[in-house]
Amino acid sequence: MPQAQAKPGKLLLSPSDHTLIMIDHQSQMAFATKSIDPVMLRNNAALVAKAAKEFSVSTILTTVASKTFSGPIFDEIKSVFPEADIIDRTSMNTWEDQRIADRVNAIGKPRIVFAGLWTSVCIVGPALSALDQGFEVYVIADACGDVTDEAHERAMQRMVQAGARPMTSLQYLLELQRDWARSETYNQTVATSIQHGGGYGLGLIYAKTMFGGSEGH
Repeated sequence: MPQAQAKPGKLLLSPSDHTLIMIDHQSQMAFATKSIDPVMLRNNAALVAKAAKEFSVSTILTTVASKTFSGPIFDEIKSVFPEADIIDRTSMNTWEDQRIADRVNAIGKPRIVFAGLWTSVCIVGPALSALDQGFEVYVIADACGDVTDEAHERAMQRMVQAGARPMTSLQYLLELQRDWARSETYNQTVATSIQHGGGYGLGLIYAKTMFGGSEGH
C-alpha cells in the first residue's frame, strides 16, 4: 500500500534541476505565427523569462539569423536578461549547434525546458534530439507558436508521444514557487502573476485592493 508523504513528486520541476532554453522569439518568426495571438505570445515569453530570472534558473537564449533575416530577440526577454550572451545560429535545429551543446554540458542539468518559435521546427528539433540523448524534456506550449493551429498541435503531439512533458507559462512560474510560504520569492511571483497572469493576475489585484489579502498569508 503506498504511503502519502508531504513532499513534491519527482516529475515536478524545481529551479535547480533544469536548464531553460528560449529559442527564436524574434519578430520575423512571430509575423507568421497564427496559433497564438502575438500579444499573448510576447506576454507569455515575458512571464517565462521573469520566472527564470526570479528563481535563478540556468537559462540559454538563442536566435537564428538575427542580423540578416529574423531580427532581434523579443525585448520582453532581452530586458530581463540584458547581459545575456545570446547565441545566434544558422541551424534550424538548435541542438545541432555545438555552442548550445557545450553550454548545456557546462550547466550539467538533466532536464531541459523549451519555449520558442516555431513549435514544429525550432522546438521539435531540439526536443526530439535532447530526448534521444537521454535528457528529460518539458515544453512550455503557450510560449511557443506556429504558422497554423494544426502545425502547433501536431508538433506538440509528436513531442509528447516521444516523451516530452507539456506545460504552460503560468504553470511554470507557479511550479517553481510551489509554496506561498517561500517568502524570498513570494513578492516577485505575485508581481509577475499580476503583470502577466491574465485573469489570475486580476484576481490578485482585487484581493489585495479590497481585502488586503495575499496567497497563503
